[in-house]
Formats: sequence, C-alpha cells, structure tokens
Amino acid sequence: MSNIKYDNPVEQRFHDDLYGYLRTLDLVDERMPETPDLDDLWFKIGQSYMTDGIREYNTGYPSVALGWMMFIGMAVAKYWDVEWEVYGKVPDLYIYLRDRIDFDHMDDYILDKVLCLDADTRKKMNDAVAESASRTYNMMSHMCLEPGTAAAMRAFTAALHQMYVMGVSVELKALGYHMTKL
Repeated sequence: MSNIKYDNPVEQRFHDDLYGYLRTLDLVDERMPETPDLDDLWFKIGQSYMTDGIREYNTGYPSVALGWMMFIGMAVAKYWDVEWEVYGKVPDLYIYLRDRIDFDHMDDYILDKVLCLDADTRKKMNDAVAESASRTYNMMSHMCLEPGTAAAMRAFTAALHQMYVMGVSVELKALGYHMTKL
C-alpha cells in the first residue's frame, strides 16, 4: 500500500487508483519516493500548465490534458537525475518542455528526446500513461462535477497533481531508484 496520504479525499482517490494500477505493471515501487526537489516544482509547473491543460480538456481531449502531465513528471525526474545543476535553474520547466516542440507533440519529444526510450519501452510507457489518463478522466466523469465550478477546478488540479507525482515515480523507478522500507 502506498505510503502517501492526502488531506483532499478526491486527490486521495486519484492517487490510490493510479498507484494500484501502476503497481500491477511494476512501474512504481511499493513505497512512493520522497522527492522534495521535484515536489517543490509542482506549483509552478501546475500553474503554467493550467491554460493549456484546460483548453485541451474543454476541446475534447481530456486524456491528453491529463496524460501530458504524467509525461512532464517523467521528464522532470529525468532532468533531476542527469543534470539537475542545469535544469534546476530553468525558471519554468513546463514552458521549457512545451517550447522544445509544441504542446501537441510534447509527448513524443519527452519519450524520444528526454527519456530516450527504445520502441518497446516507448510503447509500454505510452500505453501506461494513456490508461492512467483514461482511468483518471473516468473517475472525474463519475463525480458529476459541474463544469466551470470551483469543485471541478479542484478536482482537475488534484488529478493533474497525481499524474505529475506518478510520472516522477515511474521515471525514478525506471532510472533505478528503488524505494524500500527501512
């Protein structure tokens, strides 16, 4: 069982579902990583992402809006591992990633240029992110949230946060960081 507990019950539901799913694929460890450097980036990344994310969500691409945040989490974890002394100084890693190519192709850029995955691993990661986004969107759809309300925005933000957290966790495990109980 995951070691993280959230004050927000909606966010806890997203976390528990994503964690359980990704554990079945062995993409995250039993114990979630403690990543204060990367956790501290969430507010800035989430804030910068919101305009693009809401646009995609509202124009018929909710899975993209959610899934891209998981890819961003993976990219940030990779940057942390390889050259944090450089990437940690980038004022806004979301804008940096998006502007390498464009929003619509950011997934390809991250998979190919940041994570440098071979074809099989790329497909596995793409499928895991797609299913994670689909599961999260399905949960949101069943919450009967009225569009444009504060409750809908809180749920969307909580979902994005968990997609980011899971992206970070997946990439850290892929990089060989294994979280174990002491």
